[in-house]
Amino acid sequence: MSFHLFGNILTGYGTAANNRGENEGNITTLQKILWKGEVHSTVSAEAIRWALRYYWQTCGDNYQVNRRWNDDTNDNIWQNENFDDTNFIDDDVLGFMRAEGAKVDASDEPKAKGKKAAKGTTTAKRGVLEVTRAVSITPFSGDLTFNAASGKKGRTSLYGTEVHATSYQYGFALTPERLKDKSRIIAVLDGLSSLGEVAGNHSRFLYDFSPESLVLRWTHDFSPRILYSFAENEGEISIGELIRKVKNHDIEPQELWLAGAITESQEVTELKELGVNVFPGVKLAMESVKQVIARDLQLPQLELTR
Repeated sequence: MSFHLFGNILTGYGTAANNRGENEGNITTLQKILWKGEVHSTVSAEAIRWALRYYWQTCGDNYQVNRRWNDDTNDNIWQNENFDDTNFIDDDVLGFMRAEGAKVDASDEPKAKGKKAAKGTTTAKRGVLEVTRAVSITPFSGDLTFNAASGKKGRTSLYGTEVHATSYQYGFALTPERLKDKSRIIAVLDGLSSLGEVAGNHSRFLYDFSPESLVLRWTHDFSPRILYSFAENEGEISIGELIRKVKNHDIEPQELWLAGAITESQEVTELKELGVNVFPGVKLAMESVKQVIARDLQLPQLELTR
């Protein structure tokens, strides 16, 4: 049976703003969705995946990245436009797609009888790492900041920015046997545990996307069952739904790793007694689950980070 890695991450509390650089009039907006009957701000899965690729490019661990970001030109540079999921970690983990039109447009020349119109081609690989959209843990109340910038000839430009003070949660899933190199699952965990700013267009804000609390599941089960498992209740973070699933045997407790600030909650004591792997620190939990993954996938033994 195949192993599957699932995770649910809750970021630290911070002020999110300008996560797309898009405007409505002179207001820079946040993306928003209706979540459980209320408006919440949100960050796209694409932005999280982009930040993961940028981590691999800049972390100094010699990962080979095909689509590299050039800070000077504000653009991507491709190492191999034909893609290579054997040598490039991002092509293997995140997938790729290039769509090309037909070399000759069918409308530009008469079509012979019985001859089909020319078609375009697509070169694609579905990403192995799947990421959900990040959703704010609290509803968006509509906060705005107003600013002024001096322009030419003494003119003043007025603009506003939507701001949301909140934490975000998002989930991910990965089946390592779909990777060309199964050991890259370790690089995924390293990256997701160390993400800095995500979706910070124009560099006007810094929002730390590394986990403050974390749930991981290493299992043969095809279904995650842990996505969006954090909930805010009168200012406190709760995992009541996750506890219910463990107590009702929908999730085997030994398949779970729980880490970070959430472990200081009184309700986590019950999970620990049931056999869930509980760690006060996110990095310690990551090291523990990586050792188990390396054992089950028969990867080279990992050095423990102390």
